[in-house]
Amino acid sequence: MDRSEITDNPVIKAYDQPSGGWGSLKSVMEKTLAEGLSVETMYEMLRKQNKADGYACVSCSWAKPAEPHLAEFCENGAKATVWEVTRKRCDRAFFAKHRVSELRHWTDHDLEKQGRLTTPMRYDASLDQYIPVKWEDAFREIGAELQALNPDSAVFYVSGRASLEASYMWQLFSRIYGSPNLPDSSNMCHESTSVGLPKSIGSPVGTVQIEDFDLADMLFFFGHNTGTNAPRLLHQVHDARQRGVPVVTFNPLQERGLMRFKDPQSPAEMLSPGDGVKMSSDYFQLRPGGDIAAMTGIAKAVLALDDAAIADGRPRILDTAFIAEHGHGFEDFEAFVRGQSWEEIERCSGLDRDSLEHVGRLYSRAERVIANYGMGLTQHRHGTENVQMLCNLLLMRGNIGKPGAGISPIRGHSNVQGQRTVGISEKPELVPLDKLAEFYAFEPPRHKGLDTVEACKGIIDGSVKAFVSLGGNFSRAAPETALLEEAWRKLRLSVQISTKLNRNHLLPGEVTYILPCLGRIEDDRQASGLQHVSMEDSTACIHGSIGWSPPASPELLSEPKIIAELAKATIPGRSNIDWDFWVADYSRVRDEIARTYPKDFSNFNARFLQPGGFHRDLAACKREWNTENKKANFLTPSGFDVNPNIEVDGKNILSLMTIRSNDQFNTTVYGYDDRLRGIQGTRMVILMNAEDMKRLNLRDDDRVDLATHADDGVDRRVCDLRVHAFSIPKGAIAGYFPELNPLVPLWHHAEGSHTPASKAIPVEIVRR
Repeated sequence: MDRSEITDNPVIKAYDQPSGGWGSLKSVMEKTLAEGLSVETMYEMLRKQNKADGYACVSCSWAKPAEPHLAEFCENGAKATVWEVTRKRCDRAFFAKHRVSELRHWTDHDLEKQGRLTTPMRYDASLDQYIPVKWEDAFREIGAELQALNPDSAVFYVSGRASLEASYMWQLFSRIYGSPNLPDSSNMCHESTSVGLPKSIGSPVGTVQIEDFDLADMLFFFGHNTGTNAPRLLHQVHDARQRGVPVVTFNPLQERGLMRFKDPQSPAEMLSPGDGVKMSSDYFQLRPGGDIAAMTGIAKAVLALDDAAIADGRPRILDTAFIAEHGHGFEDFEAFVRGQSWEEIERCSGLDRDSLEHVGRLYSRAERVIANYGMGLTQHRHGTENVQMLCNLLLMRGNIGKPGAGISPIRGHSNVQGQRTVGISEKPELVPLDKLAEFYAFEPPRHKGLDTVEACKGIIDGSVKAFVSLGGNFSRAAPETALLEEAWRKLRLSVQISTKLNRNHLLPGEVTYILPCLGRIEDDRQASGLQHVSMEDSTACIHGSIGWSPPASPELLSEPKIIAELAKATIPGRSNIDWDFWVADYSRVRDEIARTYPKDFSNFNARFLQPGGFHRDLAACKREWNTENKKANFLTPSGFDVNPNIEVDGKNILSLMTIRSNDQFNTTVYGYDDRLRGIQGTRMVILMNAEDMKRLNLRDDDRVDLATHADDGVDRRVCDLRVHAFSIPKGAIAGYFPELNPLVPLWHHAEGSHTPASKAIPVEIVRR
């Protein structure tokens, strides 16, 4: 095991440099060389990233502009590319050398660091090892296992990286088999968006396109670490700040990307002695879960300004014409806002009245406002209401459905939004089941399937017997890690379609396979030649992608090919689909997608390769509201508090928010440094408010355990964490995902959406 990046004496020191800049370039170069790649090879790859004639980044889902920068990639996107095209191989020799029980002691980073999987493998319990298996044998045996099970006991998970083509085929395979259990990574992050937005504006996705940033005269950011999770968006923020546009950020932690940024593509900025551009004109560190209270304060300030305008005979601050024509429920919402006291708003948000009234004045003067948000809004017990409250704030001034304005949920994985668009959903009402039945001559299941939380419950209680995964590292990303990992080994069937070794592979069930697949950056050649795939970005634009790099192994198959072979082995004769015909030419799958979803995908094959892609036909962008009442709805929140409110003064109970480092993407950990937070050589750290540390008699580098504060009989604990003082609100602490996932109870999720509430977990400090 390679522990060269871990140190027994980690360094934690304030980082005073901007995001981007030389630090970003240096980090990319180090990762490039560590994966056995030359600078020349890396340059050739990265110049094609997010370009119309190249490949879509395998990291985040931020928009791909029609007129890209010379280098249309970010630090984390470059690391994701390096990670995929590494020269290292996790091959037959590796598995012959290591037992699974040994590998379970390795870190997540060290597992993936072994390189690309090369050979289909089957777990042999007598050897406690994975052994090679022929593709045809694997497909036949998996098909037989699935045929022997009740389809309702099988889960077909898909991570957010799989293409539109693979996703469409995957959901058809699952439904023809008889299972509606199609959880995906959206369940873990933005399900609160998918549930909340349709009730507010009739759309499950945002209304902002990349061109809107050039027209906006104010930007909000709520609960998003842009510098780590969508760094290319910093270009639009940078340009807005250069125009003098106010950028107002709400986040419990001070994140460097929305504080200072030095554009690596600007020679003038790179060579200047300064620390880059100030990205947020105002930055407010609110309490985790204090977002509704903060937004209520802003709305209260806007209503007061509107009252003053009426009294003075000046134009209204509220967009009364928009509210009258398009809105519904404003009176109840207004009554809620007016009825909240400033004392309660300040207590629950952790912010003072003057600050929120200042934001209200900025907002009242802006004509075109974009509100961006991330999992800091969605991963709360009231995550759905968080999303709807942000819509309320925008609707007050007509900031949805016009150029330069709108709601902008910033998704994670590169195609997590697109998979929902083509049928990856456990909810039957979201899928055109009648069309699928007509087109493909089968009867799909009509009942609701399992989402991520429900799938976890099923694995733990034994009702789920099979888990077939198209990508991802499910057990590590999901909540209730300890119980889930213990139960996973009791599954009858576990199948992982993967590019690299991860923790999930080390939890073999009775019958377990690893099926290695091509990555998106690799040549995918089928009977008709080199294939393109497609995906949807956060702004609902559809893009093409074509591989550039030679496959890591001649044994690898593409995701569509693997899906087709599994389907042929499992459900022969149960539909009229010619799976081989589809795999021979992926344009045929795109034709089927367009036939199924003509409004969004008309003329799909002719449009998806154009620069900038093409935008889905979203009614809310045109102020057409596909809600039940055909209006944009002001939805009044039930209250402010998260759990409800965790009182911390004089107690040992704190509110934990999980975070990601700038050296990771989701569960993939590229290294043990978090440069932008000044942490080097460890991820087993918790960041605390200095006053809380003093109150609890803790000092920097003290070692503690964390235990979930819950009275449900389950001992959830993560041990040996290093304490460090950090700029974070009192009563809150932060630590890394996925290491702290064992502290998230399965029941601790957003009401209505089941998104795990990983941004406000009640925990106790346990002295060692």
